[in-house]
Amino acid sequence: MSARSPWSSAPVPRPVPRVVVIGAGIVGCSLADELTARGWRDVTVLEQGPLPAPGGSTSHAPGLVFRTSPSRTLTAFAQYTVEKFTSLEADGGPCFRQVGGLELATTPQRLADLHRRAGHAAAWGVTGEVVGPARCKELWPLLDESVVLGGFHTPGDGLAHALHASRAQLDRATARGARFLDRHTVTGIERQDGRVTAVVTDRGTFPADHVVSAAGFWGPVVGRMAGVDVPLQPLAHQYARTGPLPELSGTTAEASKPILRFQDRDLYFREHHDRLGIGSYAHRPLPVDPFAVPAYDEARSRNMDMPSSYPFTAEDWAPSWEDCRRLMPALRGAGIESGFNGVFSFTSDGMPVLGESRTLRGFWLAEAVWVTHSAGVAKAVAEWMVNGRPEIDVHECDLTRFEEAQRSPAYVRERGSQQFVEVYDVVHPLQPMDGPRPLRVSPFHARQQQLGAHFLEGGGWERPHWYEANAGLAEGLRLPARDAWSARHWSPVAAAEALATREKVALYDMTPLRRLEVTGPGALSFLDRMTTNNLRKKPGAVTYTLLLDETGGIRSDLTVARLAPDRFQVGANSPADLDHLLRHAPADVHIRDVTAGTCCVGVWGPLARDLVQPLTPDDFSHEAFGYFRAKETYVGHVPVTALRLSYVGELGWELYTTADLGLRLWDTLWEAGRDLGVIAAGRSAFNSLRLEKGYRAWGADMTDEHTPYEAGVGFAVRRDKADFVGKAALERRGEPVRRLTPLLLDDPASVVLGKEPVHVDGVPVGYVTSASYGYTLGRCVAYAWLPAGLASGTGVHVEYFGEKVPATVAEEPLFDPQMSRIRR
Repeated sequence: MSARSPWSSAPVPRPVPRVVVIGAGIVGCSLADELTARGWRDVTVLEQGPLPAPGGSTSHAPGLVFRTSPSRTLTAFAQYTVEKFTSLEADGGPCFRQVGGLELATTPQRLADLHRRAGHAAAWGVTGEVVGPARCKELWPLLDESVVLGGFHTPGDGLAHALHASRAQLDRATARGARFLDRHTVTGIERQDGRVTAVVTDRGTFPADHVVSAAGFWGPVVGRMAGVDVPLQPLAHQYARTGPLPELSGTTAEASKPILRFQDRDLYFREHHDRLGIGSYAHRPLPVDPFAVPAYDEARSRNMDMPSSYPFTAEDWAPSWEDCRRLMPALRGAGIESGFNGVFSFTSDGMPVLGESRTLRGFWLAEAVWVTHSAGVAKAVAEWMVNGRPEIDVHECDLTRFEEAQRSPAYVRERGSQQFVEVYDVVHPLQPMDGPRPLRVSPFHARQQQLGAHFLEGGGWERPHWYEANAGLAEGLRLPARDAWSARHWSPVAAAEALATREKVALYDMTPLRRLEVTGPGALSFLDRMTTNNLRKKPGAVTYTLLLDETGGIRSDLTVARLAPDRFQVGANSPADLDHLLRHAPADVHIRDVTAGTCCVGVWGPLARDLVQPLTPDDFSHEAFGYFRAKETYVGHVPVTALRLSYVGELGWELYTTADLGLRLWDTLWEAGRDLGVIAAGRSAFNSLRLEKGYRAWGADMTDEHTPYEAGVGFAVRRDKADFVGKAALERRGEPVRRLTPLLLDDPASVVLGKEPVHVDGVPVGYVTSASYGYTLGRCVAYAWLPAGLASGTGVHVEYFGEKVPATVAEEPLFDPQMSRIRR
């Protein structure tokens, strides 16, 4: 709503925000263009180097834009970048050449992965197809067809001329009122009362309401000035140009052939008229200290072309040059004319770092962004600044996503270097990083090791996915054979653990789930205002509820236990939830993350009560301790907070205690459960069981792009509440046009894993979010975003590695629709 004067009913114009963007590379120029296009005209872009080529990563970027990614968000960023740059010209030349893209396979494993990538492309709306060796040769005549098994051709990809695109957007932003000042080195960030107020340079101070760090690999330097952590690691990457090639002589265009990836050898290629440019990720990681990168003039004095261009290391290049010559015989008589090691940014998970700092309001990050995603990122950040949120989900890029344990310089350096190594690797969605591990372990870790736990990792936590101690339970199970991909990081033991949970009782380590303690006189009013469900219940109540944004999108889902009139335990999803609540909490509300100091065991199965009741002085009967209730009691000698919840669809409790007593709690339950056949069960079984019940996972099945009614969690919205964040927006929305829809694969032997496209009548209309084999149902369960009108029983096809797998729209919940197993 517009602010109004007390003397008039006319709206009072708000002052135009003053924005200072640090960095005039492709991200800074794109952001200035996007902000000024939205009416924010008081934009100043500061750059330490000379324009138009100031010496950062943009100045040397080879400009290859492959849009397809396993990340839907990155693909959307790249799609917008192509769309925007295609419409721009600078200095009489285009900013984007849509020559297409070609990714090669020289191994069966890579060819299979190209089919998987084609599935991602179809899911995210990118046109592409897997082609044979002859077509690859037709597209790239220099190839040795005999070593190629196939390729993935995307005709809409191509080459971005980063400096031209920067110039074009600089000119547009300048015409709207923005100013670009080069040769201004930032020396400080001024702040007052937790807000940014100005940027200090060697040539003056610039007042600001918003400051955006788009400084690329200098991001950590700018962040330190602001007191804000920027967890990125710059690394150097080899790029070389050949001498003139006779096969390319007479070429008039800068490039006409598709940009080319030879990922089996960590190489990429593009034309430069009659020469080839070749980039390599095959060499050892070459980390660069961002605080030691020379300024522009200092770099020139060191015989460097620019700060981002380090000397070429020929010894690192030699193996890649041999790989190039094997792929392209024309290179066997050629030489390298020039080369450099170009510096650019990596993060520990390979994603950008975007968003506003909570500790310094008005200070924004748009960092670790490559040219491929630059315009898309700028659009999202501009929407965030102007409208309060981006149009697309960016939780994978949010600066708040990292745990504290993932922010140490040593962690960022090690994981960032590993991301460099794996840029072109075939990475399984469950594949954990090699190190540093173990980093975070629950109090039960020693017992889990004794039981032969197979650990994967998430958020720094070691998470058991199954236990070899249960291998005997898997003997005799009749399970369909799995393909090599779906069998990776899976074991038939997971099936045995899921079935044992359904038949007896199992212990699940739920410690990595985030726990917040919210206390204070205003705690109830605050949580009730922030969330969708009714929290005004007596102590002892547990409520499933949602955090929405102002548009009605799902920011997160929470489980809130009222333990006392002014004390709540909140089960949350990520550090972003804590950050969001802290941003909005009034002075009489105190919020503390207690995850690291506590632990949790999920005790689930039809014999759960038989296990727990003899150990506690309280009545755990259904009548005395109903579903979605909480009690503070004891299990043996251990004080616990017991929540009557179940994310596996069986009777049971989540038992919380402090970390120092965790091992005693585990041992107490384990010893008492021996005669009942208790087992430890892992995340693989857990995921299967929760999908059989249709329980959503935020971040995978639903995000802030989705409303509760689209996602199937409308039951958690109390529209009769006086107000809550997002209520007005929900009331304005019409009927959903898409829904999160359960599918059962028709063939009991078929398995999919997630992110596959779903076809109706041969046309891709949606994509799978989560999937797992349902061992109780004897079918693979997949949830997918699909058109709302698809009725139960409708036949669809899920594309898995190029194969169209038949599936059927199902009614949910698929398992125990009467909830009789939980409520007994």
